[in-house]
Amino acid sequence: MALRSMAANSPVRRAHWRALGLSEEDLARPKIAVVNSSSELAVCFAHLDGMAKVVKEAIREAGGVPFEVRTTAPSDFITGAARSGSYILAGRDLVTNDIEAQVEAALLDGMVCLTSCDKTPPGHLMAAMRLNIPTILVIGGYQASGMIGDDHVDIEDLFSGGVREALGGTMKHSVSDMVKEAVRGPGVCAGMATANTMHCVVEALGMCVAGSAPVRANSDKMFAAARAAGQRIVGMVTEELTPRRIMTEGAFRNAAAMVLAVSGSINAIKHLQATATEGGLDVDLYAVWDELGRKVPTLAAVRPNGSVRIEQFEDAGGARAMLKQLEPVLDGDVLVASGKTLAEDLQDAEIRDAEIIRPLDRPVSEGPSIAILKGSLATESAVVKLGIRDGSRPESFAGPARVFENNQEAMAAISEGRLQKGDVLVLRGQGLKAAPAMGGGASFILFAIDAAGLAKDVAFVTDGQLSGLCLKGLTVAEVAPEGAAGGAIGKVRDGDRIEIDVASRRIDLMVPAEELASRPGPDVTSLPPAGGWLGIYRDTVQPMATGAVLSGDWSAPCD
Repeated sequence: MALRSMAANSPVRRAHWRALGLSEEDLARPKIAVVNSSSELAVCFAHLDGMAKVVKEAIREAGGVPFEVRTTAPSDFITGAARSGSYILAGRDLVTNDIEAQVEAALLDGMVCLTSCDKTPPGHLMAAMRLNIPTILVIGGYQASGMIGDDHVDIEDLFSGGVREALGGTMKHSVSDMVKEAVRGPGVCAGMATANTMHCVVEALGMCVAGSAPVRANSDKMFAAARAAGQRIVGMVTEELTPRRIMTEGAFRNAAAMVLAVSGSINAIKHLQATATEGGLDVDLYAVWDELGRKVPTLAAVRPNGSVRIEQFEDAGGARAMLKQLEPVLDGDVLVASGKTLAEDLQDAEIRDAEIIRPLDRPVSEGPSIAILKGSLATESAVVKLGIRDGSRPESFAGPARVFENNQEAMAAISEGRLQKGDVLVLRGQGLKAAPAMGGGASFILFAIDAAGLAKDVAFVTDGQLSGLCLKGLTVAEVAPEGAAGGAIGKVRDGDRIEIDVASRRIDLMVPAEELASRPGPDVTSLPPAGGWLGIYRDTVQPMATGAVLSGDWSAPCD
């Protein structure tokens, strides 16, 4: 096996590394990037330095040489403060490019990615596919949450409670009290929101040590997985076990089944599509989702879907137990990071509580937990989260549109009582190009609708994205194409009738095609200004069908 790091072995390069303390023997060993997004800005990443230390020790013990490199660290509740959250999704692709600019530029032989908050798992997976060098991810874990009296309180309660309080609503516990208890340590949001969904996706794809997800942050289990990953990556380099050998179409189908079974975040769809696109893989995850959604039921009810806490899901066996329950519908021949097939890797998987993680013949709910809609209002795709289908949320709706161009207008209409039962609230200008990067805060509008007591009586349609914590009413998000890209949502007028029917997978604007064609679309010259990184993002982002990757040739790895 020839190490690619030895292809650039100039005297100056050797001198630099000797000055860092490397020996002549080290210079001939596999050189492994330890990709760390540690940041003092957010608890999501605050603990990763300790994990990096363990990973580096394990790499050295296994005969490799670790080099720690840093990336940007997107955290929704911290770096979402500016531009209504536009830096969040844009941060995903910045993580990918940060990795390329260091790991590829230095021609390192493999990498271990310390993955945590929502956008780092897809950013790491996308980089792995783009660079196609041996890669393994280490799950950073979820944060502890607290209690107020006998009541459990976590970030979901605080998020929705903050909106409810802003609208003058009453709650059992004050927001000021919840602030003190909702987040009790480092790690990602508790519950099956986007981060824990993506951690389960990483395991379903085969890109981590088996049994890694989900995991309590800073637990012995987390550090054991970190050590195992550091030891394993050197073998992966020797075996030339690259991401494109692991993340095949079968692996992506397995990951889609995982998200459906745990009723995970809708954001996983675009992240998986982006990862496939980065690897030049010709797979339409939206079509896969629609197909598997008709076959895969919901097998767990982790918050926000039900009352099960993420700790209970982990203790029941976590993602590995879920894969075991899903085994009859999975592709067991795909390779995983251990070098085994998935079927071989699952032979000793244990399901410790079959009430928390149900078998296929005794699901929590019929599927799909997430459905893909199409129609005259969304000619490419739109996504609706259904969660546990127990009749508590409508799955069909028809009513007049009430159109808003931004968060502030929509929030004012809700707080002033201008949104009525039977209306379809349409929030546009939230898409990839317009916002840009799907900033705009559509999640706040959904929580406001719920706080106003209208979740069962109005529908919500947006070209924006939603937090993985969102599961209220009938909400259709990520309508594509967005208005700024010529989509019909940009031509909707107040009073237009919109019909949504999950059973037929349709969302339609009941306006004659001739009339709709004659209507002017939004003035794209009047979009909010976006300079710097957001300007680059707006200019280069590709449609949702690609997973919203940035422009480029994804047919071959970087070389």
